[in-house]
Amino acid sequence: MERKDFLKAMAILPLGASALQLTDLQKAAKSFEATPRMPVLFLGHGNPMNALYDNTFTRGFQNIAKDLPKPNAILCISAHWETKGTFVTAMEQPKTIHDFGGFPQALFDVEYPAPGSPELALETQKLITSVPVGLDHNWGLDHGCWTVIKFLYPNADIPVIQMSIDYTKPASYHYALAKEIAALRHKGVLIVGSGNTVHNLRMAAWDKMNEVGYAYDWATVANEKMKKMILEGDHQSLINFEKQGKEFLLAVPTPEHYMPLIYTLALQEKDEKTTIFNDSILAGSLNMMSVKIDKA
Repeated sequence: MERKDFLKAMAILPLGASALQLTDLQKAAKSFEATPRMPVLFLGHGNPMNALYDNTFTRGFQNIAKDLPKPNAILCISAHWETKGTFVTAMEQPKTIHDFGGFPQALFDVEYPAPGSPELALETQKLITSVPVGLDHNWGLDHGCWTVIKFLYPNADIPVIQMSIDYTKPASYHYALAKEIAALRHKGVLIVGSGNTVHNLRMAAWDKMNEVGYAYDWATVANEKMKKMILEGDHQSLINFEKQGKEFLLAVPTPEHYMPLIYTLALQEKDEKTTIFNDSILAGSLNMMSVKIDKA
């Protein structure tokens, strides 16, 4: 952060309990020097109960983490934080949010006590110039974030912030917004989108949840088309998902779980390849497909 940006941030911060302290701004001014480019991930988070399991999907997260450089911080875009406008969490110690119901107490007992990063919140706010970005002190880490990040970094020793999804905006908006934070990849920040590419809960065959690979025909068709578009770098078709046929409309009945993929794809640079893992459909209509983008 340059001196002029530091002074600008000081000028716009509100007075009061929610304002970042001077020390946070001073640390921000010294943080985020240039590093080798970090990979970027989209993680299919699926059932929150995965947080308690050792299964194909959680091992997939663990295996992909083995080849990741250790980041300075993580920025997560989760399907489970929708807002009007764009916000980033800016507290020192985000709470673990158990934003679900009807699960065993053991799941509610899980905590992921990763620190936050007011410095990264300020850096993200500075980079996004097309829209105002609010600094949030109330949210925390929701299950779209912590249930997958815990398998990448089980010691909870990497600072994590979340950026919200503006539910009033289309995919093209989110794709363009994501490009504004691309510089974070060159400052030691791992950017993670967390959602599901095929996510139709109303049509899920819950009695088939443990039958990996059980899929409705339309889910298989949508999944294969999505994979082809991802691997070929056909981002425009994925942005215009509503125009890709009835299978896509069934796969993405509401956009919140799909939008984190759009953020991840927007960050792909020309010399990078995509790797698909955890590609399995559950309960007919839920896909765990995950994507890593890194140098070819």
